[in-house]
Amino acid sequence: MEKSGFNTGLLHGKTSSGYSQREILPPVSQVTAYAYENMEELEKVFAHKSMGYAYTRIGNPTLAAFEQRINELEGGAGAISCSSGMSAISCALLALCESGDEIIAGKGLYGGSINLFHDLEKLGIHTVFADVINRENVEKLLTGKTRAVFGELISNPSLTVMDVAGAAEAAHNAGIPLIVDSTTATPYLARPLSMGADIVVHSTSKYINGGGNAIGGMIVYGGRFNWDFEKYRTLTEFRKYGKMAFLLRLRTDLWENLGGCMAPVNAFLSYIGLDTLGLRMERICSNADKLANALAELPGIKVNYLTLKDHPYHAYVEKELNGYGGGILNFRAGSKEKAFKIINSLKYSLIASNIGDIRTLVIHPASTLYVHTGLEEMEAAGVYEDTIRVSVGIEDPEDLIKDFTEAIRNAEIEE
Repeated sequence: MEKSGFNTGLLHGKTSSGYSQREILPPVSQVTAYAYENMEELEKVFAHKSMGYAYTRIGNPTLAAFEQRINELEGGAGAISCSSGMSAISCALLALCESGDEIIAGKGLYGGSINLFHDLEKLGIHTVFADVINRENVEKLLTGKTRAVFGELISNPSLTVMDVAGAAEAAHNAGIPLIVDSTTATPYLARPLSMGADIVVHSTSKYINGGGNAIGGMIVYGGRFNWDFEKYRTLTEFRKYGKMAFLLRLRTDLWENLGGCMAPVNAFLSYIGLDTLGLRMERICSNADKLANALAELPGIKVNYLTLKDHPYHAYVEKELNGYGGGILNFRAGSKEKAFKIINSLKYSLIASNIGDIRTLVIHPASTLYVHTGLEEMEAAGVYEDTIRVSVGIEDPEDLIKDFTEAIRNAEIEE
């Protein structure tokens, strides 16, 4: 992006204008296919010898506008939109791995990601889990079969923070790329590619969209990794593209064939949601900080939030997260029954499984998001029977503090 403030660059960057009919937003190309004057023209498009769109599953101008905007924000060499965040993770990993390969991943992952890694086992792709992703653990777990290191920048919901620079150096010394899920951080808090990561994935359904109205995912590639095509046999066909082989395999091979494209209207909704990302994240992080500190004052309530002075990853707030702690906090209520009572009596929080909405969302993760996860893996993710996860919204902080405080005190009276 040009040298300007985040919000100015977001609204006036190179990829935020220049549409064919001078629109201030990209038009929604809500079509399945594109017609051509003759077969020769369409043949060139399919052979990638001519620019153009043929079928929305393999390319669409609305998707392209959203991809280019996220790519500019992250400072990447190219981006590909997907039908969901899980689709983005799946495509990124399957573009690199085949049966017999290994992945190093952090234990404290979102439940859906953990389930995906177990599904990859059925394809012969094994995952080795580290307590946290940092230089030491990556170096310790690397083998000749390792093909990717994967972790969440801010894990959801355990709130461990990845040592991106250290993990990247360890991975690169072994010729392995680092993949960072930056969904919970967003480009407002951090840009992992600038810290050494090679690939960034997002569930755009969360903070990037902000309104809870469109599912989507994004893969952003930094374009700097030197691929060993003897090691990465999945990329051999694309070796003539050098460092860009990964992106070309995604775009013209794996992503296209698996069919995980984003819907054009979802790309449009997320594009316009992105306009206010900076404003929303500033308010959300401020609210989360105030709520966490207020709850930490209540007896018997153990709060987990990055800006709390005693948090084990507090130092990373300034080091990697631009001074912010993100929009997620969680706390332990003492029992599952008490957790349910607190959740059920909240006035200003919706009981919902998403995060990143402008509205505060609350959930009991052990009985929902981690219902198919083993106890050991669940606790490694910071989830216990009495854990309540809060995705903080943009409401007035005084109202949120009062609401949670009253709900907790009422639950205690009922015991």
